[in-house]
Amino acid sequence: MRRLISSGSPFEKIAGYSRAVVEGEWCFVSGTTGYDYATMTMPETVEAQTRNCLATIRKALEEAGFSLADTVRCHYYVTDAAFADIVFPILGEAFGAIRPAATMVVCGLIKPEMLVEIEVTALRRRD
Repeated sequence: MRRLISSGSPFEKIAGYSRAVVEGEWCFVSGTTGYDYATMTMPETVEAQTRNCLATIRKALEEAGFSLADTVRCHYYVTDAAFADIVFPILGEAFGAIRPAATMVVCGLIKPEMLVEIEVTALRRRD
């Protein structure tokens, strides 16, 4: 059964997407930027934005009945290659024991204040 998860971001309605979609044992979390959706503010540093991305992703996964530990694939998008060394330790804190398949891409993002975007795919574990 398909289930849609919302973070409450106004962008979801405007752009016609869900923060996450659950389909069977899979959860697909949309690309998530560093906005603090409670205040609709964007921190200035890539570190703070990365932590916000992960918090939003974690919340969406939990609402969907998954956990960060279910993550099997990550895509990281950064606007500057120099950010890789800054965000790697933060990503390592979150995913170090999980070790999902991952790709990092240096690219432009939709708004200039966006420095990082993270997208994950999770598969419900059968322990």
